[in-house]
Amino acid sequence: MQNIVITGCSTGIGLATAQYLKEQGYKVYPTVKDAKDLPLLQTMGFENVMTLDVQNPQEISQVINFVLNEDAKIDTWFNNAGFGQAGALEDIKTDVLKEQFNTNVFGLHECTRQVIPIMRKQGYGKIIQHSSVLGLISLFGRGAYNASKYAIEGLTDTLRLELKGTNIYPVLLNTGPISSSFRKNAMQKLKENVDTKNSVHAKYYQKALSAEKSKVPFNEEAIAVAKIVHTILLTKKPKPRYYITKATYLLGYLKRILSTNALDKLLRKLG
Repeated sequence: MQNIVITGCSTGIGLATAQYLKEQGYKVYPTVKDAKDLPLLQTMGFENVMTLDVQNPQEISQVINFVLNEDAKIDTWFNNAGFGQAGALEDIKTDVLKEQFNTNVFGLHECTRQVIPIMRKQGYGKIIQHSSVLGLISLFGRGAYNASKYAIEGLTDTLRLELKGTNIYPVLLNTGPISSSFRKNAMQKLKENVDTKNSVHAKYYQKALSAEKSKVPFNEEAIAVAKIVHTILLTKKPKPRYYITKATYLLGYLKRILSTNALDKLLRKLG
């Protein structure tokens, strides 16, 4: 039986993927950052639920050791944990930007760095990195998140070169808008870390906060991501990246065909 470790399973994509793969017969090790989220997963029938703050190297090691003691292998590791810090770059303090990178980039890297030796020893493995359409293009007011996802793209593209011939496959997921608490949490981070009323971008923030619950074009449910992850698990040699949602396909295509200035003009309207 194949197993998979998934970070960030308290809600949204992580939770939906864990549940879907469990139903497909995989042995799933879901992790959550906060212990208060453990009971939900336990009531769903998950026996191997663990807390994992990806910023804590010791906790990562503990999860890896637990899985190895259970199964003596890790078939797939899904780096899903992450959040979005909204706000114009000039309004975001460097410490806030660091916090965005601590989870989305450095936490992801530490998980990846620790699991690679295990996969080298066993001779195979898949590492799924949750990037975004915002790892391909940038949107106004999302600079911290954009930058973190661009960093994931760079790290994973390089890993692919370094792991060539090892039977270990780093895979990028470029998700577009997905139903989850992500947008709500991003707006909360905006309120916490940005002086929205006294910024030169005050009107933008007012509009963004008022539109928090509005419908997002091309939005899909989290199960769309879960099914792609399932496809990756079924594929002996998965593709380097998978686009998810029409928004990703459309914006990825426009980036290839439009000049930088033309694309900037379009993206400014979307922001």
